[in-house]
Amino acid sequence: MRHFKAIGIKFIVISIVLLSLFAIFRGASISNILLMSLLVTGIAYLIGDLFTLPRMGNAVATIADFGLSFFSIWFLSYLFMENTSSLITASLTAAALITASEALFHAYMQKKVLKDENQQQISRQLQPSFQTEFAEENDINPDEIKKK
Repeated sequence: MRHFKAIGIKFIVISIVLLSLFAIFRGASISNILLMSLLVTGIAYLIGDLFTLPRMGNAVATIADFGLSFFSIWFLSYLFMENTSSLITASLTAAALITASEALFHAYMQKKVLKDENQQQISRQLQPSFQTEFAEENDINPDEIKKK
């Protein structure tokens, strides 16, 4: 449930940025922009938030999200939009605005979503796991050894 809420927040932020830039200034259709938002959200959440953020921290994940957002928005806008002039400028602007919100979103992720998972992993590691091995001992009679 925590992941669905986080994905929803991320989708809303990315949709607002893309709708503001591409629908108003580029004249793109809302269906294309929502599809772009959905794809960018999925890619950025999996790679940036679930893989990079827990392993490398907020600063590295934010920088990685900028590059990921820029290239994915640029590629998807190239695929979905007819007018390809100044796509790089619009993609850079969108990526910069998304990255500004990502720093705050990463703080939310670390505090609310990833915190519980990290606590569960730590508590599993700190719990002692004593194991006892039981075996039967076969008493061998010395006379049997001599017979063999």
